[in-house]
Amino acid sequence: MSAPVIGLTTYREDAAWGVWQQTADVLPHAYALAVEATGGVPVLLPPVTQVGAADALMARLDGLVISGGADVDPDRYGAEPHPQTSNWRPDRDAWEVALLDAAEAAGLPVLGVCRGMQLMAVHAGGHLHQHTPDLVDHEEHSPGGDVFGDIEVDTVPGTRLSALVGDRLTVSCHHHQSVDRFPGFVASARAADGTLEAMEAPGDRFCLAVQWHPETAADVGLLAGLVRAASEFAAARRAPADA
Repeated sequence: MSAPVIGLTTYREDAAWGVWQQTADVLPHAYALAVEATGGVPVLLPPVTQVGAADALMARLDGLVISGGADVDPDRYGAEPHPQTSNWRPDRDAWEVALLDAAEAAGLPVLGVCRGMQLMAVHAGGHLHQHTPDLVDHEEHSPGGDVFGDIEVDTVPGTRLSALVGDRLTVSCHHHQSVDRFPGFVASARAADGTLEAMEAPGDRFCLAVQWHPETAADVGLLAGLVRAASEFAAARRAPADA
């Protein structure tokens, strides 16, 4: 069986390398390394405005990761921006929403990471807490700068997430926002302060999202789960032609 192809959405930011300083489509390399380490082939998916591009990709992808990044545009969930909400990227929001629509129609396995979880909740008609420290009175979920917060989470028994990572684990977080409402999903992990740290869609399809960054951890059980689901999806898609 060939390795499944996993699409990874990217940032579009000003970047510098060598003698160049330009707008670039970038993603921390840990994502691609984690996908490769678990048996997948990573493909980067920068924001695209072409109509139908997301649908066209579904025939070529076996799985999708909605990656971390900037805040989601509050206008997408009918809210005024909080003073701490900043740097949203309408082009990326629109592209990833189109990808989620196409993935849902195709039954493609999806994993959301940090911002990806927030966008998936908003895509489903949900709402965000725009600044989690206002609710929990601490900043441990995002200590600042390029530092991850170590957060202990408890998974919900019987969920797909619990089967993949166990009952309790310490995760690497970097989010000042969190999910408030998440229609169509069930909670699958929370921090001790009550913050929703993971959600998943019920049913057979792998559609799971976490607030933490599994690509940074030595244990990449979540990405391994996505890659296994993508392999099964690819095999099922080929089955009629092979019959």
